[in-house]
Amino acid sequence: MISQKIPAMDGPTFIRPQLSDAEFELFRRFIMDNAGISLSPVKKSLVENRLSKRLRDLGMNSFKNYYQRVMNDVSRNEAQTLIDLLTTNETYFFREPQHFDYLRNHIITKLSPANDISIWCAASSTGEEPYSLAMTLADTLGISAKWRIIATDINTEVLKTAVAGKYTLCEKDAIPEKLLTSYCLKGVRSQEGVILVDKSIREHIKYEQLNLMGEWGDNYKNFDIIFIRNVMIYFDLPTRKKLVNRLASSIKKDGYLFISHSETLHNLTNRFKLIQPSIYQRID
Repeated sequence: MISQKIPAMDGPTFIRPQLSDAEFELFRRFIMDNAGISLSPVKKSLVENRLSKRLRDLGMNSFKNYYQRVMNDVSRNEAQTLIDLLTTNETYFFREPQHFDYLRNHIITKLSPANDISIWCAASSTGEEPYSLAMTLADTLGISAKWRIIATDINTEVLKTAVAGKYTLCEKDAIPEKLLTSYCLKGVRSQEGVILVDKSIREHIKYEQLNLMGEWGDNYKNFDIIFIRNVMIYFDLPTRKKLVNRLASSIKKDGYLFISHSETLHNLTNRFKLIQPSIYQRID
């Protein structure tokens, strides 16, 4: 096995192993079986880089031995750690802003504020997407109107950030000034550039850890809207078909499904009609 020595700040030198093709296949099958994510061979170096730090933290020098540790851990804690390490969580506020414009101008205004409007953000990552949804709803319907958001992710670490609702804004984030002023607390002096989403917004969102490949339970039914963006690009065709049809059963008739502009439902299901690119309405 080829390895690379990496000097440690404290303690003995860590000898970083190289991930073999056979070891990569073990982790590739694990993440497919447990999260539905299909890893192509070009992701091998990514897997090696992400797992190397975990091996170093555990004082291990073999990817195969680490895999055996995961499989032998009856608590499943290490399996969840591995899932957290291998899932991708890029997100930012008001990503693909056309979706929020359409939501505000063509959907929310048609829903009665007297109803309990429900949205499922099915890949919430660190929370920027559900908070963007919540700010849009609050600004359109009012903070005291009857609307709720369930936000889920398979990754337990990113959910901790989401629940806290504290962020350092970057140039990709595009929170409209009106919403930023109304629904966020802005840091000053040493905290300049940091925001905390207001409690009145956070109280409308319930965060839960959920594996889309597992059981969903009765809480995941009768949604008016589901956002599941930049998720299906990581799944193979059979997994996408199965997931989309499960999502259809979780949306009210005439409810809406939002996916990313890099995704499509073409040849996946006949239970939705295309409203405009990446926005669909349930029809059956």
